[in-house]
Amino acid sequence: MKLRKHLKNKRLEKLVQLGVDRVVDLQFGSGEAAYHVILELYDRGNIVLTDHELTILNVLRPHVEGDKVRFAVKEKYPLDRAKTSCEPPLGDALRQILAASKPGDNLKKILNPNVEYGPAIIDHVLLEQGLAGNLKLARDNKPGLQLEETLPRVEEALRQAQLLIDRARSEVHKGYITQKKEERPSPDGEAPSYLLTNQEFHPKLFSQHKDLPIVEFDSFDRAVDEFFSALEGQKIDIKTIQLEREAMKKLTNVRQDHVKRVSELESTQLKDKQRAELIARNEALVEHARRAVQTALADQMSWDDIQLLVKTAQENQDPIASCITKLKLDINHISLSLSDPYDDGEGEGESLPPMTVDIDLSLTAFANARRYYDQKRSAAKKQQKTLESQNKALKSAERKTKQTLKEAQTISNISKARKTYWFEKFYWFISSDNYLIIAGRDQQQNELLVKRYMRAGDIYVHADVSGASSVLVKRAGPSPPPRALLEAGHAAVAYSVAWEAKVLTSAWWVHAHQVSKSAPTGEYLATGSFMIRGKKNFLLPQHLQLGFGFMFRLEDSCIDRHRGERRAPDAASDAISDVTSIQDQDEEILVSDDDEPSEKDDTKSKPLEDKLTSIAEETTRIEIKDEKSEPVRETGMESQNQEGEDEKEDKSESESDSSSEDGFPDTHIKVDHGTGKVIMQSKARTISEVSDRSESTVNIDDEKPLTFPALPNKGGKKPQKEKGGRQKELERKQKELEQKQKETSKRGQKGKLKKIKEKYRNQDEDERAMRLEMLQSANTAKEPKKALKKGAPGGGKSRAKAAKIPQPAPVLLEAESDAEEPEVELEADSQATDADTELLAQLTGCPLADDELLFAVPVVAPYSTLTNYKFKVKLTPGTSKRGKAAKTAIQVFLKDPSCSAREKDLLKAVKEEDIARNFPGKVKLSAPNLHKNKK
Repeated sequence: MKLRKHLKNKRLEKLVQLGVDRVVDLQFGSGEAAYHVILELYDRGNIVLTDHELTILNVLRPHVEGDKVRFAVKEKYPLDRAKTSCEPPLGDALRQILAASKPGDNLKKILNPNVEYGPAIIDHVLLEQGLAGNLKLARDNKPGLQLEETLPRVEEALRQAQLLIDRARSEVHKGYITQKKEERPSPDGEAPSYLLTNQEFHPKLFSQHKDLPIVEFDSFDRAVDEFFSALEGQKIDIKTIQLEREAMKKLTNVRQDHVKRVSELESTQLKDKQRAELIARNEALVEHARRAVQTALADQMSWDDIQLLVKTAQENQDPIASCITKLKLDINHISLSLSDPYDDGEGEGESLPPMTVDIDLSLTAFANARRYYDQKRSAAKKQQKTLESQNKALKSAERKTKQTLKEAQTISNISKARKTYWFEKFYWFISSDNYLIIAGRDQQQNELLVKRYMRAGDIYVHADVSGASSVLVKRAGPSPPPRALLEAGHAAVAYSVAWEAKVLTSAWWVHAHQVSKSAPTGEYLATGSFMIRGKKNFLLPQHLQLGFGFMFRLEDSCIDRHRGERRAPDAASDAISDVTSIQDQDEEILVSDDDEPSEKDDTKSKPLEDKLTSIAEETTRIEIKDEKSEPVRETGMESQNQEGEDEKEDKSESESDSSSEDGFPDTHIKVDHGTGKVIMQSKARTISEVSDRSESTVNIDDEKPLTFPALPNKGGKKPQKEKGGRQKELERKQKELEQKQKETSKRGQKGKLKKIKEKYRNQDEDERAMRLEMLQSANTAKEPKKALKKGAPGGGKSRAKAAKIPQPAPVLLEAESDAEEPEVELEADSQATDADTELLAQLTGCPLADDELLFAVPVVAPYSTLTNYKFKVKLTPGTSKRGKAAKTAIQVFLKDPSCSAREKDLLKAVKEEDIARNFPGKVKLSAPNLHKNKK
């Protein structure tokens, strides 16, 4: 606020660095009207706003330095704080710095806080002088650099550093990026590959970096730009390498585990064999020891007494007791220390090493030996089975590892191609009518939506319930589609406390111009709150049912085949949309007290007029075809019976003339709210009915005239009219109609006529005359009975009234051409929405088999919106946490038989934190075969 107050409409006059410190002074304006913005780019940083005398007007972080320097309002900014010189300390000053260093400090650590050069330059100049930055000075007779020998070389290095700084001020240097070679793990038999990752960027190739991979650029700016541009991609590559290393580590562990198991089985066989042989060679000793312990147990001696007895015997040098090392009476075993009695110490023959052998007291010596032989054979069988299954297990592990490496590489490529759309920071989805709908996650985002993203033509949707989001329907126009409004209202209610409480409530919508941040006098609007002026349009309550699915980004060549897949499924929705637009427009005029509709209001009512006109023309074509197949011959009696009906029709016609002057047919539109069906009922008679009461000749394809009997008058005479006079009368009427249209045409009418002319450009003279004759006959048949009684056919008031009856479509269009381009505003709006339309066209929820897909985007929307999506599950209020529910949904999608390999890769590439972030809260999943996937 302070910056805007003082710097508005001021130009940046000067930008300087204060001394050689990291402080930048931006001067706006000049003279006494100048203001300074001082940026301190060290420590925690600071921003200071001062006037032309450097008196502080505002400071971002007020603080005090020492006793005299205060950073506060109305204080002077101290310019002398910034260092003005970067001259290196030489001579005695450098000697004192080196002498005062702590024991164990290396040379680089000593110089860094005492000079104005960076660590890269210090390393470079020390290496140029033959000194390494990690060398230490000699202390307390310990090995190291001697101060007197090192001082001259350090001084020369600092002079060289100062020379580099001075040269950098006058020369433009190139840019260099140092890189590190990362070896990518690869399966056996494949050549190793490497990944080069950026480490540092410098304006000079320093000596310590000469052995590293280097990328050279024409300028330092280009090097910095390349470094940060590739930063995110290299992070993905490094993460991929880590996944590959983990996969290779698992394969290595499998191999090592098999080798270890085989070696353990071999060792077990060897030991069991040696134990068995020792028992056999010491059979007498083993048998005596076993019987001695059994005798003590038979005498019902306690285990402690037996242990004491054995110990006493060992002290007396008893040979049998001396070989007993441990009593395991709880398992009926004893441990004997046995050695080979036939080992003479000369190494002749196969000797056995001394071993401790467990003896089962219930088995004889030979039975114990046989037990060990059996264990040896069992271990040999296990080893054989392990060796037989080793190749199969290793091949399976290698196959899984290759698959993991391939998936990791694929996911890396997908992550690099992943584009984050601007609306993904909000709650969002695309409606069934292809409108972008976004909603705020919190109060700050609600404020952001209205202030930054809401435009003219958007619709604001909200619900009168705590926590409800502010929802925008983008580019909906003054006549928003009902389906998009219902879906936006559904989202507004779902992202509120109504979801957890399982309460059904309704939302409402208003136009963008009805939403304001200006509060009434004396009131204050909190963040995320707005004033709504005018009428609220309430929507029907919806069930709390959301859907979770995925949309896929299409490759540009595949976009055209998916155009139009998100449109209203039938014409009823379009008609409802037209009716809604008319009603909403009336409400806008009422709210704004505008008596005359604007040009935009007039043009918005055209689609309904075009629909009704096309309906009338279609009726004409159908009736003529029916009359061609079955000509109708009316009798006098039938005509007399219809006189009463004609009089009623003439009365209704006179009452509806005033409402028909604006170019709309007298048509009543009725909407069945139960089924959504639109019923259009015409109050005027159809062309076929009118044609039945007049006499005219129509040229059909077979060139045979079709004659309609005329309605007799009261005297029994038919109205007569010459053919030539009739043609002149038609031409005169047409000219009058054209003149009237030119005089009374509203704004935007020329554009409509131009469209009609384009529609009937292929019409020839015969067809035009046929249509004129049909229309004339229709006008003549509607004359009042009084005119027929007087015997004046088509005269006086009836002809004037017939001239007012609107025609379905003008036929003579040559005179209506105009060089002006109509509806410029609509074209401009169309151009403004092209970018958003193309953006939404890139995403599809129902990919085809031959589509090329780049990445997947998770979406949460009302379940009715996801009807045509390939991957979808239903979300209702429940008890499952969002993360667990999202993982379950992913498993459902991955196990879908129709899921292709590419789609599986795209689904696996989606980050876990992005999947469930749009869930409204705790949910319950509903999907086919859900329980099987959970198991």
